[in-house]
Amino acid sequence: MTSKILAVDTATENCSVALKIGDDVIARCEMAPREHTTKVLPMVDEVLAEGGITLNQLDALAFGRGPGSFTGVRIGIGIAQGLAFGADLPMVGISTLAAMAEQVHRLQGGEQVISAIDARMNEIYVAQFTRQNNGDWLENHPEAVTRPEQFCPENLDGQWLLAGTGWQAYPDLAERLNLSVSKEGVLFPESQDMVALADFALSRGEAVAAELASPIYLRDTVTWKKLPGRE
Repeated sequence: MTSKILAVDTATENCSVALKIGDDVIARCEMAPREHTTKVLPMVDEVLAEGGITLNQLDALAFGRGPGSFTGVRIGIGIAQGLAFGADLPMVGISTLAAMAEQVHRLQGGEQVISAIDARMNEIYVAQFTRQNNGDWLENHPEAVTRPEQFCPENLDGQWLLAGTGWQAYPDLAERLNLSVSKEGVLFPESQDMVALADFALSRGEAVAAELASPIYLRDTVTWKKLPGRE
């Protein structure tokens, strides 16, 4: 695959940008929970300059479509859409959960991964993946938002590695599933793993025009409890 793809992700506390040109990847990544809007565009400029390429020379622009922080996901898609509109680029959304599975493979060689992000409100965003021979990922358990005690993965035969903040937030989950959490494990998605997945998404025809790009929140409705004394 020789696609030239730029990826942007701000869906979690981590802020990252990556440029893929053929088999080469140039990446920037920084933990910046409240500085996404000031960090992303300079990162974009840096990777494009290092790659010696302009936005107009890209084949597509990928973005972290969630799940993740509501604000973070909106920031990421907004910035990505602005870049795509300006360069007339198609866009492709990449699951943050799948990106963490890819990162587990890149760093630890894992081929069976359960990714879980702390969704707050006593819930997690979670999905279960198995790596295919072509390098793409199969969802054994589709993306969902659920209470940790209600998550029931598919067959857990073989070695399963864990990714995401959900396992630290709810340690009883791993204990219930008889799985161990690595202290050096993957906690947040990174754009350099999204560009790898974007190639597969493009080959499946998942690219859309910038105005049609949309995030994935999973949590459609939220019930807020009123504070005492407030109407």
